[in-house]
Amino acid sequence: MAETAPTESEVAEVMAELAALQDPRTREVNERHGDDHGVNLGELRALAKRLKTRQELACRLWETGDTAARLLAILICRPKAFERDELDVMVREARTPKVHDWLVNYVVKKSPHSEELRLAWSADPDPVVAGAGWALTTERVARKPAGLDLAGLLDVIEAEMKDAPDRLQWAMNHCLAQIGIEHAEHRARAIDIGERLGVLKDYPTPPGCTSPFAPVWITEMVRRSTTGR
Repeated sequence: MAETAPTESEVAEVMAELAALQDPRTREVNERHGDDHGVNLGELRALAKRLKTRQELACRLWETGDTAARLLAILICRPKAFERDELDVMVREARTPKVHDWLVNYVVKKSPHSEELRLAWSADPDPVVAGAGWALTTERVARKPAGLDLAGLLDVIEAEMKDAPDRLQWAMNHCLAQIGIEHAEHRARAIDIGERLGVLKDYPTPPGCTSPFAPVWITEMVRRSTTGR
């Protein structure tokens, strides 16, 4: 059955509902992480569950440019419905960390265009776009490593991660850790690169959480996989 196109009033109603969910304290916390919205993510997910999958409504919400609306759009869209060029435009528009993260993880990774975009984005001069490419590479390292030049990826990480902008650096560091965790033959080198570069070595880590410093991250995840806890 064909999807009913959203009316102007329906879009306005959803935007009004999002506005009503805005909480100043939540916004204050989110702004510390670069996100400009104050909607509790549990309430956002509840709204998405009620709306169900609505691709055309998702596109209209994305077009508003509002961060909460874009997060909702990601939750109610059909990832495989987007064309390659649409996703390219969207990732360049997604400037807040949460929108960028959700777009890559919930939409692009499920797209039939993900590999083509991974290759295009990884070398993009925009570090935020390049970070999306590295996030897709990390996914392949973990799930579909066949055909990847893991040693070559480590070469690039070794040469470029230390001086990369924050979000690109974070994505490259995740890839470094994933290579070390998943591929024993590259583990010693991955740990050595992490130790020498020292990226995120002093990152504040809450009790009970694993440090994002690659040598610690790799060692802990390997320990868990061998001990089962």
